[in-house]
Amino acid sequence: MSERPIIVGVDGTDTSTAALRWAAREAEHRGVPLRIVHVLDWDWNSNRYDFGGTRFETARRLAERVPASAARTALDVAPGIGIETDVLIGNPAARLIDIEDADLLVVGHRGRGGFAGLLLGSVSQRAATHASCPVVVVRGRADVAEGPIVAGVDDSDSADAVLETAFDAAATAGCGLTVIRTYLPAAALYLAPIAATQVHSPEQDAEERDRLLAQVAPWRDKYPGVPVETLLSHDSAAAVLTGVSHSARLVIVGSHGHGALAGTLLGSTGLQLLHHADCPVHIVRRRRQR
Repeated sequence: MSERPIIVGVDGTDTSTAALRWAAREAEHRGVPLRIVHVLDWDWNSNRYDFGGTRFETARRLAERVPASAARTALDVAPGIGIETDVLIGNPAARLIDIEDADLLVVGHRGRGGFAGLLLGSVSQRAATHASCPVVVVRGRADVAEGPIVAGVDDSDSADAVLETAFDAAATAGCGLTVIRTYLPAAALYLAPIAATQVHSPEQDAEERDRLLAQVAPWRDKYPGVPVETLLSHDSAAAVLTGVSHSARLVIVGSHGHGALAGTLLGSTGLQLLHHADCPVHIVRRRRQR
């Protein structure tokens, strides 16, 4: 394939089917191929006595049914897209993370195994945290094509990448965009007993609002057809973005790294969204050079 495909990880569960349907629609919107990947979780060490390889061949034949069935579902959702299916062998999280040349990696919020009450599976969290490309974790109201796209921005270097992704997504979907910035106002010493979120700070708010409008302005000019609303809040970014996710179709945030691992670790806002958002969450990440 000459174009970078969208990669979606499937395992036959309802959550992976929701991710598959979302990925198929996104591939159709972007005009790119869809690669459907199922990872056969096979431990060669624990199966070293399978001398004839019969257990492995049986497991692989069964595994091949998963992406084949998923391909039929994807074509029902988006009949015109190009589809490739693949079965990889090994640890699911490691194999998904190791995939190169993806335009986007899409996973469900949890898969097989683990505890039923988990809000986010380990494979999904590892993919969102360590993948070398942007990641969408599909959760909540995955099939709702209503409401705006929401982007959370701050002063980090990733803000422009988030805005570019968000404006492009809104233009492609033909919907509105809400850009949210949160900050805690600096409170005077005599206001120390009062929570920062309750401090009335019109001058600081005006300054922060001007900074937000300045951040958005170049992208507004580049995408004049996208209706944009800006929102400033004193609450935590995670709380605000989780709240608006109940009426959004997609929430987009950046990935914040630390030290030598910059670009590989996900900040607390992103992690909280992956656990609690009521719509798919897009983690914007610049591709690492391998």
